[in-house]
Amino acid sequence: MLVENGEWIMLGARRGDPDMVHDINELIAYVDRVGFLPLFSNDISGFSAEEHADARYWWSGDPVRDPWEWRVQAAQSGRVAYGKFFSGKAGFISLEWLPYFANARRDGYDFDSLYEEGLAKAREKRIMELFGEGRQLYSYEIKSAAGFGKGGFKNFSGIMTELQNKLYLVITDFRRRRNKRGEEYGMPVARYACPEDLWGYDLVTSAYTEEPSASLERIKSRRRECFGE
Repeated sequence: MLVENGEWIMLGARRGDPDMVHDINELIAYVDRVGFLPLFSNDISGFSAEEHADARYWWSGDPVRDPWEWRVQAAQSGRVAYGKFFSGKAGFISLEWLPYFANARRDGYDFDSLYEEGLAKAREKRIMELFGEGRQLYSYEIKSAAGFGKGGFKNFSGIMTELQNKLYLVITDFRRRRNKRGEEYGMPVARYACPEDLWGYDLVTSAYTEEPSASLERIKSRRRECFGE
């Protein structure tokens, strides 16, 4: 996206672009084809969902054509991984490429091993202890249970982003909170889960057999193949 005079201007697919996507199924098919894709535009031309969608429908609320709605549908679908995987920004990873991202970003460590080696923060540990056995938690539930917030630990948002970047957590849904009368309020909040609980330990860790540096180079090569430098 571009920012001009304080306004967001969304980039979009050019008319006649064969890679233009029109709905969530086409977006997921495109992610499956290229392997991984940030949600918003960045320094690499074409390397975003934003640049392959119709710019007119952002934040329209149209469940079919609004790319902002697609992120919710993608997270709910389980057909791709969704989260803050790209320099702290949101995006999608196909299930074929998920193991390579997990290996490269985790440096071959499951979280417990990472913590035992002194390579994870105690605040990350407090969050990860809440998961397992298929548990899925909304961000406000995690923040409270792990002791963040007023008078507690700091930098909850930054730590959650880092756990997503390392593929220890992914987003599975968004919803607005409800007050005592059952009325929705505020912005939608994300629900999180461990990828192993969604797609199985064997799939997520299947690239642990190669060096993390090899997985990273595989990812970089694929990005160059599809989108150039």
